[in-house]
Amino acid sequence: MDSLHAPWRIEYILAPKPSLPGSLFALIAQSNDDEANYVIARDRTCYALLNTYPYTGGHLMIVPYKQTPDLNDLTDEEMTDLLKLTRRCQNALCKVMNPDGFNIGINLGKTAGAGILEHLHIHVVPRWLGDTNFMPVLANTSVVPQALRELAAQLRTVLAQP
Repeated sequence: MDSLHAPWRIEYILAPKPSLPGSLFALIAQSNDDEANYVIARDRTCYALLNTYPYTGGHLMIVPYKQTPDLNDLTDEEMTDLLKLTRRCQNALCKVMNPDGFNIGINLGKTAGAGILEHLHIHVVPRWLGDTNFMPVLANTSVVPQALRELAAQLRTVLAQP
């Protein structure tokens, strides 16, 4: 089994978080500045955005508009929409970045690694053969080969196509 190591993220995980007037995802959902927030698609009950602290290039998240810490508060329609948008984003990443595989999952609860406990979200992490290397281990540095703004624009274009 291959492991995805991201030791540089521990600083973000352990650092004190700024006090926000609500969930970060709820604030982004209500914002009109999709470019600044790296939002790449908006659907009826959920939206997708690039992760600002990615494990690898193209790491994105699918977020329901409804703020809930777990799957039990989502309707069947919201669950279906989440998975449909996840599939659309995976297909867009295939077209734009040509990954060899994906890690797709949900972290529920602090012990499971959830960074935003109050608002569940699905992670879509593209993977490439050999994408883990010496940089994170020796240099405490992640190599993300493309600017988030540029990648977001490419993904928006693909996701806007019927």
